[in-house]
Amino acid sequence: MSTRYFALILGIFYVIVGVLGLFPPLLQAIPAGEPNVFVDFLKGSLLGVFPVNILHTLVHLVVGIWGIVAYRSFASSRVFSRAIAVIFGVLFVMGIIPVLRTAFGLIPLYGSDVVLHLVTALLGGYFGWVVPEEDVIVVRH
Repeated sequence: MSTRYFALILGIFYVIVGVLGLFPPLLQAIPAGEPNVFVDFLKGSLLGVFPVNILHTLVHLVVGIWGIVAYRSFASSRVFSRAIAVIFGVLFVMGIIPVLRTAFGLIPLYGSDVVLHLVTALLGGYFGWVVPEEDVIVVRH
């Protein structure tokens, strides 16, 4: 799979996750004992798995749209992949540090989100730095 298709697929995935986060019936109560956030609007456990609130959902939508737009060229999809690796790597680290698990009380970054952020960061790093540039056809005379 090319870096462009990674950006497209990840973009579509995050847009879907973002849209799902806008539907209250898909949000279950966050289990007792989990860290609290200041922003309670559309707060819950998406599909009973991922803790979200409206800010988290908006981040998903922005990342998704960015990925879809980045699909247009190899250069932009590579920048997207590298940025995703760094951003989601930071979110992963924040999610495993107890005092930062809510992004300063704004966005839940714990539970299954930690694993999702790690996988996203690793995939972004792979497609951003490991996958070679797309082949260019060279015509020799």
